[in-house]
Amino acid sequence: MAFGLGHVALGLEAQGILKSQRQRVDAAIDLVGLSGFRNAYPHQLSGGMAQRVALTRALVNDPKILVLDEPLGKLDSLTRITMQAEIVSLWQRKRFTTPLVTHDAEEALFLANRVVVLSDRPARVKADIAVERPYPRHRGDPYLADLRKQILGLLGLDATW
Repeated sequence: MAFGLGHVALGLEAQGILKSQRQRVDAAIDLVGLSGFRNAYPHQLSGGMAQRVALTRALVNDPKILVLDEPLGKLDSLTRITMQAEIVSLWQRKRFTTPLVTHDAEEALFLANRVVVLSDRPARVKADIAVERPYPRHRGDPYLADLRKQILGLLGLDATW
């Protein structure tokens, strides 16, 4: 089964509105830049494309809140950087609220306006840090590097950086 309808339209199909809202599937596929792969099979997609399909499956439902729980954890570093930029771009266009769970301090600083650092179990808030930088952000920004060092310090990892 090609990814286009089978995977992306699942939410609309479950709601019984796929027939009347089918254009939302095409719009979501276009939004994540996969229009040339509508008829591709899952084994024909790269890891980054598969992650885009997962995002598309959520976006087709036009969410007000999009929860991202380690959404890029399985990707190689280059694909991960590309997908981080894609997530920022999607957020800027659609303006949904996006809580993000990640163990990557740099990723959190690149994507979020606010980073909440939690302790080990039982989880408690160790810090609530505002990231006061406009988009697009640059990984070499000294401000972000300082925040990263601060976060790693809170996690007991500052000696390694």
